[in-house]
Amino acid sequence: QLQASGGGLVQPGGSLRLSCAASGQTSYRFTMGWFRQVPGKGREFVAATRWGGGSTIYADSAKGRFTISRDNAKKTVYLQMNSLKPEDTAVYYCAADNTMILSSMGIGSAYDYWGQGTQVTVSS
Repeated sequence: QLQASGGGLVQPGGSLRLSCAASGQTSYRFTMGWFRQVPGKGREFVAATRWGGGSTIYADSAKGRFTISRDNAKKTVYLQMNSLKPEDTAVYYCAADNTMILSSMGIGSAYDYWGQGTQVTVSS
């Protein structure tokens, strides 16, 4: 199970931190990621991190503004979002998988578990 939190309303240029806690066993290839979706569009990859080896990847839209981090002991992943723009408005979902391979970390269909989503709205 995944429990995401931290969304809300923020002005352009502001910051938010999302968090997502996982339950259950983890493996070397355990990976957690963030995706986002706006109405009428497909799900978009944002960032992901793998427990084993610490590999981390970002979508181009997130590079330089968003930072994904994790607390292995708490099985929690965080997404620090800075310099937010109106186009970052979306429902943000966390996802997890215990058998992720590095080349699939940015692919939504590669994740077995999904959280309920948290709304992020960037508006003045």
